[in-house]
Amino acid sequence: MTDDHKLKAKTPATVQFANRLAASDNFQALFQEGMSLVEETAMYLDGDGRREAKELERAGSLAYATESMRLTTRLMQLASWLLLQRAVNEGEMSREQAGSDKNKVRLERLSSATGGASWPLLPETLRELITRSVRLQERVVHLDQMLYRQTEPEEIAGTETNPVAAQLNQLSAAFGTTR
Repeated sequence: MTDDHKLKAKTPATVQFANRLAASDNFQALFQEGMSLVEETAMYLDGDGRREAKELERAGSLAYATESMRLTTRLMQLASWLLLQRAVNEGEMSREQAGSDKNKVRLERLSSATGGASWPLLPETLRELITRSVRLQERVVHLDQMLYRQTEPEEIAGTETNPVAAQLNQLSAAFGTTR
């Protein structure tokens, strides 16, 4: 046995923090938050939002229609991702199956003009729902990148023999920092 093989045989398995996070109570809280936001948004858009939209002038009405459509699309994509991940957590599907199915979910392309000229024209409740959905989107995108990135931590780190360095590099990449 070569020294390289001996070292690899003694090297403990890397702890996958993202996998543990996705199966934790924190994920359950994220899931509940997402589903509650979907429900709250639907109730708003069908109730008070409909009334508020009728009171808007033309530019505000157009902005409302555009942003409410973006909000609804964003939330449906986020709900789809959360439901896929929950199915993995509950053993209803494998991570590989979810990875394949999640390719249909578009997380990064869902933006809103939160700083644009039409933003102040929107009702306050709609702006709040949009802001909350964008924050949820950022958290889900972050978790998605941690769970489904294409390369293994060792490949990212270039340190097949140092699992601690590989894990630190993975965490750095997940949180957008450089080491």
